[in-house]
Amino acid sequence: MFVVCGEALMDVFAAGQTATGLMLDARIGGSPFNVAVGLARLDQPVSFLGALSTGFLGDRLHRALEAEGVNTGCIERVDAPATLGLVGLDAAGQPSYAFYGAGAADRRLSPAALTRVPATTRALHFGSYAMVVEPIASTLRILVEQRGADTLVSYDPNIRLNVEPDLGRWRDALDWMAQRADVLKVSAEDLQMLHGGRPHEELVHEWLAAGVALVVITHGAGGARGWTPRHQTLVTPPAIDVVDTVGAGDTFQAALLAGLAERGTGTAQSIASLDQDTLYELLRFATAAAAITCSRRGADMPRRAELPGPA
Repeated sequence: MFVVCGEALMDVFAAGQTATGLMLDARIGGSPFNVAVGLARLDQPVSFLGALSTGFLGDRLHRALEAEGVNTGCIERVDAPATLGLVGLDAAGQPSYAFYGAGAADRRLSPAALTRVPATTRALHFGSYAMVVEPIASTLRILVEQRGADTLVSYDPNIRLNVEPDLGRWRDALDWMAQRADVLKVSAEDLQMLHGGRPHEELVHEWLAAGVALVVITHGAGGARGWTPRHQTLVTPPAIDVVDTVGAGDTFQAALLAGLAERGTGTAQSIASLDQDTLYELLRFATAAAAITCSRRGADMPRRAELPGPA
């Protein structure tokens, strides 16, 4: 059983003007939300741990998780608005973003909700702004401390500066999680923001020395590089016609975790012991899944039958 921890929200897109205002198109989203859905579509048992609004937007997010086969038993319902991320075009035709999340439901996960995490949980995934905004960040750190010793811990910073512009908070979260995570996936773009020109190999060496069993750095169209204490590999993505890249990183994350589960490598020790060929095939599987998402509109993640089997 995977438990994916973090935020679920509504991305709201400007869909045209009316005589008196604007048409808006609200879409379900949030990085951890997407990872949970991605795991379910890859036939993995998964629960979502997070707080949803008791309003109609929270109801819609809840129904979407249920429809995808994600277990909702860990969800806490909160009498607060749902987070909204607004996306429009400015006067020059460039994307313009506004974020409305202060005091919203997905930030208000309480420590009491942690009692809902099933005893059968074998892997916990954390990521995005839930690890840097309060009070949910503190709640999730409690979970890591409580369950991290006997549960696989996965982390993807997935930086969103329009939510939290203080890079120091993101850097602190990464440093804290790197001391406790077994699987660390981070984009080269995020690393550039956090650590500027520091060589990736230098950072990877530090994380492996801290106990991370698998480090993966994604490079978008440049593919992905992966390291364990014993091996490293580079995988390039298949050639596709890119429609957009929305949800690609979340798809990669879900497929990476699903690939580990399919191979029975559910502990830090077994991951660290992967041989070179297995490490390559694992990243190839995750890259192929992300490519499928990029080939269609929005965060439309693949189902298991669309990917070659076994991971």
